[in-house]
Amino acid sequence: MARTMSGQAPLAVSEAVSIAHDTVASIPALTVIGEVSGFRGPNARSGHCYFELKDEQASMSTIVWRGIYENCGFTLKDGLKIQMTGSFDVYRASGRLSFKAQSISLQGEGLLRQQVAELARKLEREGLMDPARKRSIPRFCTRVAVVTSLSGSVIDDVKRTLARRNPLVEVLIAPCAVQGTGASATIIRALAVAAEARPDVILLVRGGGSFEDLMCFNDEALARAVASCPVPVVTGIGHEPDNSICDMVSDRRQSTPSTAAESVALPLDELVSTINERERRLCAVLDRRVSDGRATLDAEERVMVQAIRTQLDASRSYLESLGSRPCLMSPLGALLERAESLDLTEERLHATLPRVISHRAEGLDEVTRRVEALPSRMLRPFEERLVRSASTLEALSPLKVLSRGYSIVRDGMSGRVVLDASTLSVGDEIDVLLGTGELSATVNSVRSGR
Repeated sequence: MARTMSGQAPLAVSEAVSIAHDTVASIPALTVIGEVSGFRGPNARSGHCYFELKDEQASMSTIVWRGIYENCGFTLKDGLKIQMTGSFDVYRASGRLSFKAQSISLQGEGLLRQQVAELARKLEREGLMDPARKRSIPRFCTRVAVVTSLSGSVIDDVKRTLARRNPLVEVLIAPCAVQGTGASATIIRALAVAAEARPDVILLVRGGGSFEDLMCFNDEALARAVASCPVPVVTGIGHEPDNSICDMVSDRRQSTPSTAAESVALPLDELVSTINERERRLCAVLDRRVSDGRATLDAEERVMVQAIRTQLDASRSYLESLGSRPCLMSPLGALLERAESLDLTEERLHATLPRVISHRAEGLDEVTRRVEALPSRMLRPFEERLVRSASTLEALSPLKVLSRGYSIVRDGMSGRVVLDASTLSVGDEIDVLLGTGELSATVNSVRSGR
């Protein structure tokens, strides 16, 4: 067997990799800080993530298992600075050295990005980023308020852009700080000042900068002020790779201050073209309306003429039917017919009247006889009943009784009929009614009983 220069026997590749694996496995767990580069993942099948963790001098292959990545609470991507605790491992099949993470967390800018992402999710849940909430920007803006810093070239760029696009646009400036501590508060005040001027739109702009420089535009209070501003807000923060929170809640987001100004100022030649086009369209619409109106009037005229003709024809037929009547063609004819009819009626009346009178006279005699006999026939039953009633009444009459020798005695004082002798006393005055006549007497004695 051949020997190496050190006198040891040569190793198989697997043996060498095994030695390296065991040696690397003896290295304790390490905590490393670096920047993510060449990120690949999560893998569609396994869900694991693969990337290089690097700094200015070196890089190392890194693996983050699926469960660890899902529990980290943020999204890995290139350029993110992270802190990772794990250990080295040698993959036996390829001899590749990798650092396998046991835990990962954000560091520096990455931590800021995580905070911004959490705020973005919070505002999104509240609906501040909902496209339906955002207001439309007027197509023709005549007053534009610019909220930015007066230092730097941004304000001059915006003014030049607006003047070049449309010199008729009035520009209002609301200065503020756009970087550093307290910048968010000054931007909020500037937004309020700009809104009070009632412009058509507000431009919230600044030039580019690092993520940390632009953190004031990720302030929650400023984001809510932009969302609640009574005037539509267009942002041009000048930080193309990332959207700030203000970009997300604004009514329109542009990549730079110049493009933001261009988006709200329609070029003058385009404005003229638009006006001319609208004039052409308006004239076309008016011509079409006039043409349609003329056609409608023609159709209505035809219908009206036909209706009038029909009405005239009906009236003509009616008048002709009236004119064909005999009373109108010969007014005296009706009178002559009536005169002839009356003459005939007179002749018939003269011929019929004697017969009618004779017949009526005979009938009248018969009626007279019947009427004369009618009272006796009608009264006879009543006369018989009256006789019977008179006989009965006479039989029951007290006068009839008195005529047989009876009398009626009344108390001379009260006039009551005396029925019992005991009701009288000696010396009482009495009146006695006889069958014929009446007398007065004085009681000399009273005897009770029969």
